[in-house]
Amino acid sequence: MKTPHSIKARLGQRVRSLRLQANLSQEAFAEKCGLDRTYLSGVERGVRNPTLEVLYIIAVGLHIDLVTLFAFEDDAQAAPSVDQ
Repeated sequence: MKTPHSIKARLGQRVRSLRLQANLSQEAFAEKCGLDRTYLSGVERGVRNPTLEVLYIIAVGLHIDLVTLFAFEDDAQAAPSVDQ
């Protein structure tokens, strides 16, 4: 079982990856979302525990839905197949 810290770290890595794919600096993205840059930095480093509302703001800022935000790349490998 994953610890709460690891899910925060995985989420932070995902937010950072998507932000970079959108070609946004941390400062520009934080401003776009109406968040403090240091708070966004904490989310990306996995030291902050963002609320659902903040996650929604981040998703909207990235022009994605929440499902996509939580589509961690390693989940596809770890997920059991439907046949099991």
